[in-house]
Amino acid sequence: MAGRKRKWSAEVTEHSDALELEDHVFESDDPGHIAASLKRSAEASDKRKAEPFRSAMSMLSFYINRAGKNLPEDRKAVLEAAKDELRRLFGRAEQQD
Repeated sequence: MAGRKRKWSAEVTEHSDALELEDHVFESDDPGHIAASLKRSAEASDKRKAEPFRSAMSMLSFYINRAGKNLPEDRKAVLEAAKDELRRLFGRAEQQD
């Protein structure tokens, strides 16, 4: 990235110490794909400090929060739906994160 300073949050998402993320996973339009990928990454990780559900949900929330108001509503809707799908995949109640 010559001439451009990268934000630390982009580095965390791309090079997380806790999870090995699938490339461009957060760009998918399929909430099920995003959730399944995060679940696989969290369950496969031996570096995470929390349980797989918590690690996967934290990474998804971190991505949503770092985008902030720059995240288009349709994109945010997909990512919020991925949270619900992640809860379903882990057998968690709707409002836990």
